[in-house]
Amino acid sequence: DDDSDPSHPRNWPQRQKWINTLCCSMGGLVTLMSGAMLAPALEHIRADLHTSSSTANLILSIYVLAFGFGPLVLAPLTEIVGRKPVFVACGLFYVCFNTVAGFARTVPLVAVARFLSGLGGSAEFAVTNPTLSDCWRPSERGFSFALCNFIPLLGPALGPMLGGVVAQHVGWRWIFYLMSILDFCVVLLVGWLFKECYPPLVVGRSNNRGREREGDTSAVAGSVTKLKLSQALLRPLKLLAFSPFIQVMSVALAYNFGVLYIAVTVLASVYMDRFGMSESQAGLHYVGLVVGYTLASQVGGKLTDVYWRRASVRTPESRLLLVGPGSLLVVVGLLWWGWSAQHRLTGWASVDVGLGVFGCGIILSTQAMQMYVMESVGSAYVASASSASQVLRNVFAFAFPVFAPLAYRRLGYGWANSVLALAMLLVAVPMPLLLYRLGPRLR
Repeated sequence: DDDSDPSHPRNWPQRQKWINTLCCSMGGLVTLMSGAMLAPALEHIRADLHTSSSTANLILSIYVLAFGFGPLVLAPLTEIVGRKPVFVACGLFYVCFNTVAGFARTVPLVAVARFLSGLGGSAEFAVTNPTLSDCWRPSERGFSFALCNFIPLLGPALGPMLGGVVAQHVGWRWIFYLMSILDFCVVLLVGWLFKECYPPLVVGRSNNRGREREGDTSAVAGSVTKLKLSQALLRPLKLLAFSPFIQVMSVALAYNFGVLYIAVTVLASVYMDRFGMSESQAGLHYVGLVVGYTLASQVGGKLTDVYWRRASVRTPESRLLLVGPGSLLVVVGLLWWGWSAQHRLTGWASVDVGLGVFGCGIILSTQAMQMYVMESVGSAYVASASSASQVLRNVFAFAFPVFAPLAYRRLGYGWANSVLALAMLLVAVPMPLLLYRLGPRLR
């Protein structure tokens, strides 16, 4: 019983729940900073490695491709060995291969090391949402999401800001070295303070200790030991193949993430090409995205909790309240920053405001969809469900930035973003709204 068992993570002291949440938040900061930090340095990478612009973009986005595949294995593992061992081991894996990428002298080695470091960083997607589900009750979920996401959402701004300064003054390789040092510190923090919180494992251990004290050794093997590894590893794939609500969420999340990574990839070149800025100056303007992210995560999380507490009938579909407004803000933001960059309307300030609107919409809709997935499955399998819903989004985040430079060269920023906005209206907006009406039957 979640309400009466003191060993259940939802009944832990608030201090420990916030420590676990903060550890996940710091891990998310490293993961998202690493994804965006190379953007202002792509021209330096292209010149030093004697490669093309599209290949340099590939080095940036291949890191995100790993996010789609890593959680398929890592999420089921967290449901067998627990959240903490996966978190720590993957952090060390990231440190190792991210450092290798910094020393690499050829494009293939940089790309392979970048992909492998992405596999380590993808533990963030296998651990964070399940940890929030483990530790916080549904009525607290919006608030915990808002605060947990606050620090990671600084990553897409801090990453390019620091990346531009580092690339310009000490060289792009130090981007990798600095991120490895930062993540090693996070691993030490997790190893010291993070407390295992997977309920079947934690509660099972507590019950087994009680049985041992009573002399009953027949039940020492907890419920986790009964899980077969093969079944656990196949679970995300089965959810993706046979759960219609996971499939719908996958497509909607995929388009959101793909469009976001187009913006993250091209923004530095927008400010450098259209407004004549240096790499370090261009990196500062990523703050527009983060202002939108932060506003959406804080306000959206609180609104979600208020609506959940006041709803007469609480269903997973209640979490989809902000998907429609968020998607419409994405459309408005795309048109705003695209046409502002195209015609240099009122200088760079208009682009910054458009990016803020765009970032606000991305987080409102994405956060609502992630909470929907968490509510739709049992807490024991939220890691597998989350990883299944994220496979396609990371494939899109890898592929979209590869073709984006060509699209912007041929169509210009205004028309290219108009095409993306139209696709959002036709595809990504209706899908979550469809779930709102048909979700119970699809689940």
